[in-house]
Amino acid sequence: MTSNIQRNLRRPSISSRLSTYAASTHSAESGRRPVDDRAAQEHMEEIEEIKRYEVHWVQDAARAQLQRKIARRKTQDGFFTRGGGTKGWRQKLWDSYDAGQAWIVITIIGVFIGLNASFLNIITEWLSDIKRGRCTTAFYLNESFCCWGAEGTCDEWKPWSRIWPVSYFVYILFSVIFAFTAAVLVKTFAPYAAGSGISEIKCIIAGFVMKGFLGWWTLFIKSIGLPLAIASGLSVGKEGPSVHYAVCTGNVISRLFEKYRKNASKQREIMSACAAAGVGVAFGSPIGGVIFSLEEMSSNFPLKTMWRSYFCALVATAVLAAVNPFRTGQLVMFQVTYDRDWHFFEIVFFIILGIFGGLYGEFVIKWNLRAQAFRKRFLTKYAIAEATFLAGATAVICYFNAFLRIDMTESMEILFRECEGAGAHDDHLGLCEPRHRYSMVFSLTMATLIRIFLVIISYGCKVPAGIFVPSMAIGASFGRTVGILVQALHEHFPDARFFASCKPDIPCITPGTYAFLGAAAALSGIMHITVSVVVIMFELTGALTYILPTMIVVGVTKSVTERLGKGGIADRMIWFNGFPFLDNKEEHSFGVPAKDVMRDDLVVLPVSGVTLEELENTLSTTGYQGFPIVQDRQNQLILGYINRSELKYGIERAKRERPIPGTARCFFSPSSASQSTPSSATVAVSSSSFSGPGAASAYSIDFSRLVDATPLTVHPRLPLETVMEIFKKVGPRIVLVEDKGKLKGIVTRKDVLKFQFRQENMEHPRSGEEVEERRYKEERLWNGMIWCAEWVKDRTIGRIERRLVENRLGRIALGMGSRRSSQVDEVPGETGEGEGEGNVELGDRR
Repeated sequence: MTSNIQRNLRRPSISSRLSTYAASTHSAESGRRPVDDRAAQEHMEEIEEIKRYEVHWVQDAARAQLQRKIARRKTQDGFFTRGGGTKGWRQKLWDSYDAGQAWIVITIIGVFIGLNASFLNIITEWLSDIKRGRCTTAFYLNESFCCWGAEGTCDEWKPWSRIWPVSYFVYILFSVIFAFTAAVLVKTFAPYAAGSGISEIKCIIAGFVMKGFLGWWTLFIKSIGLPLAIASGLSVGKEGPSVHYAVCTGNVISRLFEKYRKNASKQREIMSACAAAGVGVAFGSPIGGVIFSLEEMSSNFPLKTMWRSYFCALVATAVLAAVNPFRTGQLVMFQVTYDRDWHFFEIVFFIILGIFGGLYGEFVIKWNLRAQAFRKRFLTKYAIAEATFLAGATAVICYFNAFLRIDMTESMEILFRECEGAGAHDDHLGLCEPRHRYSMVFSLTMATLIRIFLVIISYGCKVPAGIFVPSMAIGASFGRTVGILVQALHEHFPDARFFASCKPDIPCITPGTYAFLGAAAALSGIMHITVSVVVIMFELTGALTYILPTMIVVGVTKSVTERLGKGGIADRMIWFNGFPFLDNKEEHSFGVPAKDVMRDDLVVLPVSGVTLEELENTLSTTGYQGFPIVQDRQNQLILGYINRSELKYGIERAKRERPIPGTARCFFSPSSASQSTPSSATVAVSSSSFSGPGAASAYSIDFSRLVDATPLTVHPRLPLETVMEIFKKVGPRIVLVEDKGKLKGIVTRKDVLKFQFRQENMEHPRSGEEVEERRYKEERLWNGMIWCAEWVKDRTIGRIERRLVENRLGRIALGMGSRRSSQVDEVPGETGEGEGEGNVELGDRR
């Protein structure tokens, strides 16, 4: 036993440990078949049954490789081979299918993503228009299709009423109904369908598992609730959630194939590809979607993942183009083309737009996180009421502004247009008329400010909601305002040296391009992305000449955001929710060793001697996700590591097979079990074979197959930056800290993140008085909201209830008075005047 333990103590290097599983199957490649194929297969099947809430990429990849080799050896004889062991046509056909299965799955997923996006576009447009009117020829047509080909006025589209208060009431009513329905669906059937989902998907791709977040119900409710949430008028968009429903589609379809259902690494590739396709169908930008997945979503993006992301986005976009939901040949509603060049003097105004984008992003992120904290503290129980109230308040406020009343996508389509050429005849809002110039500036400024406020309080409510399009709409309205003012400045001072490059017979300023650049700046500012924004906007407009202005604007925005904060709203939401996510794009310089972060108050399991009762007591009294295996509790020599979920599974399986007393001894090394109790009956959890009954006191349980014999270990003096790189690049669940083979501590992702947050709080300290002051303000705000709700209830519902009670009492009193009057007529000598006066008095009160 001692010699076996000493052999285990010879710790291999990290690189050799990572290839342990691959090396163990080398003999299979050379033609020698190991004798433990069946045991290895049974072990992997057991592990797959265990519920694990965080993926270990190294172990997962190694198991997948071993699974492929075992499956390959199974087909060497029989149906797939000829005599002599040579490959037959069936084997070649199967190999071709297995090699191309990834592309088949990607194609199917891309088709369904494109179809779902087309469905959502059509339903969203119809629901958005139904608030303002109806089509008399066919109720299922929106305003655009109902008036297709009409010149001037459209008699087929009828508003709900020519009286504006009635139309106003119907507009609010539909908004409230849509928001209420979406919130009820989300709360009742799929709570994970709320929000954008980008933050959670980033964590899932990085290895964090959220059961049900990418399931069928989430996909179904997201697809139904998203059009309702957009049509309700809430300041939320569908482009962010398109990533969520696209990844849900990929997860649901890929799980139909065993190759992906049992391999988390391959599922991560599918998710990265689906994220690219989701952005591709949202903006009509397949290349931009691929770069977005690379820049924002994926923590690991090898070359094959890039090709599959490109192909998935291509298929989804092609399907969307084939369906042609807008019947214009365009993939998105606000696709435009600019045919005039820009001037170098406009760079000054482009820089202004970039600065606005950076300031907007940081302002909205800061205050939205405060709103999220307030929502999490006070409004968790009122999710449906909150969404309904926000939709009603938004409808009340936005109805009187032309740019807020219509859908945000339609608003951007109008703001992006040129005032000359093809876009001039569609200027139904008077945006291009010089006499309306300053009224348009006022309207656009109010739209910008109101939309910013509504985005802050709306993003995060419990309906499917994104922030891409609201941010772009805000940037577009601000950019169009700047463009109109620059155009007016040029018209007032046409001979100024500043405008010397303008040609006299050609319009010098194109306000629509300022709206386009403002939208790019706001999107970059809120998400902290750069290259993907440039590519998306280029594919959106097809304006090659505006690549350089877009790059300038996005570069300025990036500089401002990096100066003011760290991370976009998706990253901030990850930190806000406390997800164990380490961003591989960040660089750290802590200057401390691993021992300053490790936890040394550990619960360890000796390799032999512990009883089943002690083991179960350890599981019930501790919340650790795993336990180091040591030689004994005194010398702390590391022999391995076992996960909590796998240990619980092993105990439950052993108990299912036969009754086992609490005195049964547990072993975590096969050699220890066999040498310590040679005559005992061993319950081999990992091999599904249980030996003879034996005496109750002689029972022993062998957990050796569930033990990771080569966990990652580091020295206590190893820099913390290196430990963080191990977590980012390798992806282990834990890292053990050891010195000369002896256990000193353990480091997890959460330990590293906690230390990182402590360091950031030390750099930007926040006193307890500030925290208490913020909590006090939140309490005052909540109390004020309660008082307002009670006041409104008392003035409306309470007054109605009192009127109803008084009316009921009056009717009762009148009935009693009439009966008494009839009795007076029958009894001589009584007049009944008092009852008559009482009736009059009650009638007056009524």
